[in-house]
Amino acid sequence: MSVHPELTPAPLTEDLLRGALDLERTEHGVLPHRLPARARAQNTDGQLAMAESQPSGVRLVMRTRATVVELDTLPTKRTYVGAPPRPDGVYELLVDGRLAGRAGVPGGNTLTIDMNTGSAEVRPGPAGTLRFSGLSGDVKDIEIWLPHNETTELIALRADAPVEPVPERGRAVWLHHGSSISHGSDAAGPTTTWPALAAALGGVELINLGYAGSALLDPFTARALRDTPADRISVKTGINLVNADVMRLRAFTPAVHGFLDTIREGHPATPLLVVSPILCPIHEDTPGPSAPDRSALREGKLNFRAAGDPAETAAGKLTLSTIRDELARIVEQRAAEDPHLHYLDGRELYGETDFAELPLPDALHPDAATHRRIGERFAKLAFHAGGPLAVAGRGPVESGDAQEHS
Repeated sequence: MSVHPELTPAPLTEDLLRGALDLERTEHGVLPHRLPARARAQNTDGQLAMAESQPSGVRLVMRTRATVVELDTLPTKRTYVGAPPRPDGVYELLVDGRLAGRAGVPGGNTLTIDMNTGSAEVRPGPAGTLRFSGLSGDVKDIEIWLPHNETTELIALRADAPVEPVPERGRAVWLHHGSSISHGSDAAGPTTTWPALAAALGGVELINLGYAGSALLDPFTARALRDTPADRISVKTGINLVNADVMRLRAFTPAVHGFLDTIREGHPATPLLVVSPILCPIHEDTPGPSAPDRSALREGKLNFRAAGDPAETAAGKLTLSTIRDELARIVEQRAAEDPHLHYLDGRELYGETDFAELPLPDALHPDAATHRRIGERFAKLAFHAGGPLAVAGRGPVESGDAQEHS
């Protein structure tokens, strides 16, 4: 970590952070969480614990005249046994809504995961410093978006001018829940995950509760959605239920009803959009679980295959086709008494034509170009005038409207 005497420490307080549901005090500083403490206490799964602590959509937002801003962080990097090293997480700086810088923080802890055995080991490492300099001395609003896929403890914030919270802009708050695709998977950076792009195009404030591998209709996640203030809500579910092979159709239907019932306890009339899975050919008609392709691992590549038997769908094993049909039926049934509930087929965001042009690199997750496409389409389908999550005064959006964020 570097320390410059001309910089003044600024407290890392909750009013500077957006997109997190909880701040945990650690021996180093604060750790943003995307699940509240009570939900974390009920979770026993290491995958979800890792995912919710990765700050997708979490950003520091401040108003200042500072020309230099520094942030000390302790990241936790991920590596997979047999796979190429993952790139460092990306921090992105927005100044008055426009992308003004990108950087990483070296060092940090290392979490090594063995996909074959399911084991994980953490090796401690040093904290590092993020520095953005050469900014104008004018009053401006600064956002530092934290890496969407790298657990990040915040240790210290410094600037060469006072910082203060940015007043609320009056934007609608969009609360979204989904899988690793919503979490950000292989997006180029935190402002170009598809939910971040869609939020920029839709003119809404994002709270992203996309959890890699963990959109599993957990009741504590439903309660987190219930208890979080929001003006628009979307729930994208299906792929993790298939690739984790955690339930059959008999359990799926009441679980979806229960999840939506819980959300409605806190948001009885909030526009609520249920989104089914995007196209994923390996699981369209073949149930899970997903498994790493061992031959690809031997070549240093991470790729997935469907390990289930299509014949087992007769016994209630879930496929993406089954889930889409059932989600559409459930929403149609409930919408008769809930006019603010809506459904979107995920293949409208990414379907067969898209797969032919932009195939999923590892057979499960979209790449950076596909995140952009999904974000742009979601904004047009959900947020434009007449859409199920339409924001007053927001007309049809164009892809160029998001260029300032990317």
